[in-house]
Amino acid sequence: MAWADVAPAQWDQDRYLFWLDLSLGLACLVVMQFRRRHPFAIAMLVTSVGMVSATSTGPGVIVAVSLATRRRWDELVPFAAVSIVSGMLYYQIEPADSAGVYGDLGFVVVANAVLIAAGLYIGARRALVASLKDRAERAEREQAMRVAQARTNERARIAREMHDVLAHRISLVAMHAGAMAYRTDLSPDKTRRTAEVIQANAHHALVDLRQVLGMLRDDRPKDAPERPQPTLRDIPDLIDEAVAAGMNVRLTNDVEDLEPAPETIGRSAYRIIQEGLTNARKHAPNTTVRVQLSGEEGGELTVEIRNPLRVGDDRRDAALPESGLGLIGLVERAELSGGRLEHGRTASREFVVRAHLPWPQRVSAGGDA
Repeated sequence: MAWADVAPAQWDQDRYLFWLDLSLGLACLVVMQFRRRHPFAIAMLVTSVGMVSATSTGPGVIVAVSLATRRRWDELVPFAAVSIVSGMLYYQIEPADSAGVYGDLGFVVVANAVLIAAGLYIGARRALVASLKDRAERAEREQAMRVAQARTNERARIAREMHDVLAHRISLVAMHAGAMAYRTDLSPDKTRRTAEVIQANAHHALVDLRQVLGMLRDDRPKDAPERPQPTLRDIPDLIDEAVAAGMNVRLTNDVEDLEPAPETIGRSAYRIIQEGLTNARKHAPNTTVRVQLSGEEGGELTVEIRNPLRVGDDRRDAALPESGLGLIGLVERAELSGGRLEHGRTASREFVVRAHLPWPQRVSAGGDA
């Protein structure tokens, strides 16, 4: 279209210029294909050819806009200067209608400004779309990571819960079963009572296992109530259960009221004592286990389980397997509650597990502590 304005005059006045214009325009169409590989060089070449070729106007528009999409002023300023000079020389070389120096200059400047502005807009849009795409992909990756982390945390929580719940029951079953295998002099009544203990704890273990695994079922109703979790109020029952199973446990409760303790603190304290009794039953059977509760609201709750270290063991065949996860799980449980847990041997040959759990002050309905 640009060439149609000057082609008849070129044919009549200077046919060499006619064929040169057409040849350079076709060459610019070919060179234009490499504008993304060498944008600045191609743009400078095509706009320089424009001073003697009207047919290069089309490729010149495309390379100008393409260069402007890069939004680099160190390229746009020299390109604009060369383009303006090339445009002014075009009116001097080609037999085109001129509007005077200032008219030609104004047209060339405005044309370059429009092309550069269009390229800047396209470049900004591309950058915005790329940024939004990157944000969307990053959000998807972060969401996938959060889902994976949530799954890992949930698996760890379920594994910890299963260990805390089942280890206590299974250890009782294993201890009494081992005693029956080791003691051949038990009377029928003692054998029957021991079998009853094994049966009861095996039944409780199955019930606990069914409750824990029930949380994993996909068809579990969303509004199904969660199974009751133990609290500080249930600790005396836990001690009585251990005593009924044959352990020698002494509970010292220095906490005036077990009711106001938060459920999370009570559950953590219960599980810590439960695991402590299980460990004592495994590694120091027939010893006296002392459990102590102390602390007050607004401070911290201290849970201590202490038992003597057993010297020798004449029942190694009945020894219970060690998972190696009990104390690790207790440390994690205490940390999740915002507290800390210590464990180890003392100089008096005792093994002590001591947990310090924060016990926040309750806030009254009026907002005063």
